[in-house]
Amino acid sequence: MNRRKIQDGVYWMGAIDWERRLFDSLVPLPDGTSYNAYLVQGTEKVALLDTVDPPMAATLMLQLKDVPHLDYIVSHHAEQDHSGSIGLVLEKYPGAKVVCTPRAKDMLIDLLALPEDAFLTVSDGEQLPLGGKTFTFLHAPWVHWPETMVTYLNEDRILFSCDFFGSHIATSDLYVTDEGRIEEAAKRYFAEIMAPFRSQIEKNLEKLKDYDIQMIAPSHGQIYERPEFIVDLYREWVSATPQNLAVIPYVSMHGSTKRMVDHLAAALTEKGVRVELFDLAVTDIGKLAMALLDAGTVVVGTPTVLVGPHPMAAYATFLANALRAKVRFLSIIGSYSWGGKTVETLAGMVPNLKAEILEPILCKGLPKDEDLKALDQLAATIAQKHAENGLA
Repeated sequence: MNRRKIQDGVYWMGAIDWERRLFDSLVPLPDGTSYNAYLVQGTEKVALLDTVDPPMAATLMLQLKDVPHLDYIVSHHAEQDHSGSIGLVLEKYPGAKVVCTPRAKDMLIDLLALPEDAFLTVSDGEQLPLGGKTFTFLHAPWVHWPETMVTYLNEDRILFSCDFFGSHIATSDLYVTDEGRIEEAAKRYFAEIMAPFRSQIEKNLEKLKDYDIQMIAPSHGQIYERPEFIVDLYREWVSATPQNLAVIPYVSMHGSTKRMVDHLAAALTEKGVRVELFDLAVTDIGKLAMALLDAGTVVVGTPTVLVGPHPMAAYATFLANALRAKVRFLSIIGSYSWGGKTVETLAGMVPNLKAEILEPILCKGLPKDEDLKALDQLAATIAQKHAENGLA
């Protein structure tokens, strides 16, 4: 795809990755993604903001074919889906300087083996004039790596935000046209990537309040012509207010745990608690991450495998801990054949979660009447706890 005009002297460049379905060998991409770079041409200097993932580098280099001179390559974030083609761009424009934070310089040298004399480091709030176009660089650490920054184009009032406000979505639309679709994609992106850094993100949101932002151009997904849409969503997500929602990630090998999960889900629904089930054998972890963002309670369902939890249940527990879910209550249900340490193992995996542990329910073999009654009591306890804590 050719470069596309945003404003006079400001162009979208980059690549749309329609086929990609997994990011970092970890994150599902049901809608593909894009790697957005931007060209800004002043009367005196020309700058490229970010590059693309190396497999798509040929697309970017073709877009640069008719750009005779480049003075700056602004690297907002050292992760290779943005920075990985900097070396190729420097080969074409050997006099260009890589503009980044001091910490990003060290990381880019480590990750890409770039020469030290290729860099121009900038301080927080520093400006760079291009001639009729002026950049203001704002350090935004932990959005979502420690070296990150964003760039504000003063005259056009555009914020180039890199991963901040991004969304994994492949589309030919340059701008957001369907806010409902983008809200889900952006929430998935926030839940998977940004959630552990809520407090730092909140500080960076406050930092942006001093700037008149008329457009947000992220490095993944579409451009926001109505920036308050995504900024307001971020304010909501960083608050991480738990809802009247019980999330049950589970795995069942021979059906016993599944019976328990289904019974608990029905009992919770009868008590007025919304439920989302995730069969970990087939689930999209992005969907699970989004649900964890809203959950008031998480109940992990697992059979016992080699005296411990099923590995998929352990992974879901690890995910909740890594994302620092603001869940208020936790429990475990499941089945075993002769014994084990499922509860002890999973309980030791959640040091980041400041949640009350509700009495686990483990049954031997198929759940019996007393086990089903215990699940009914667990559902009643969860409903009562949610009501007492004002979870709506």
